[in-house]
Amino acid sequence: MSAPSLRARVRSEMTEEIKAAARRRLAMDGTNLSLRGVARDLGIVASALYRYFPSRDDLLTALIMEAYQALADTADTADATSSGADPRTRWLAVCHSVRDWALAHPAEYGLLYGSPVPGYDAPDDTVAPAAAVVFRLVAIAQAGAKELTPPLPTPLPAPVRADLRRLIEQQSSDLPEEVLDRVFVAWTHLFGLLNFEIFGRLDSTIEARAEYFTHHMSLMADLVGLR
Repeated sequence: MSAPSLRARVRSEMTEEIKAAARRRLAMDGTNLSLRGVARDLGIVASALYRYFPSRDDLLTALIMEAYQALADTADTADATSSGADPRTRWLAVCHSVRDWALAHPAEYGLLYGSPVPGYDAPDDTVAPAAAVVFRLVAIAQAGAKELTPPLPTPLPAPVRADLRRLIEQQSSDLPEEVLDRVFVAWTHLFGLLNFEIFGRLDSTIEARAEYFTHHMSLMADLVGLR
């Protein structure tokens, strides 16, 4: 395969510079991102950015897609590193890797899980990357499915069961609806707890953050049924 042309390399490098500048802006200003601000940081006119990103939303989408991918890669690496361990150990490794990524990249985390960006409507392309972590957790639950403790006695409402069955069939899985339901509860608790930590809701309340997180993810492992 031939090497990229000089023009293609320059364009790729400039695209990366723009995204890096936008990430720095996110760290300073949150999701209040403007192409003019990014252009000013790069020392170029705003109109020059439109050759790379036609709108602010296009730039936001690129940042969101990359952040979801980075988070998914982090979770996948943690699971691969604990390969061969029991499902509960894998579960905790993945949950801790998600927390580590969030603490190391609070601006990108805020873009994914913070307040919605005014006027921004995420495209369908972001749906699958956004679900990567939960499906990693689902895979771990499925790996230990034969040894899961019985589900809680509260029955699933029929409409919820139908939704879960649809998702299971889309993944060509044989996971029981009750198990997927418990993983989804754990998924929402994982990111709910991270939101409380990243956005200061635990300040002056819980000081032992790492221990608190481990405790709650262990409770979620119990809920899912991981021995």
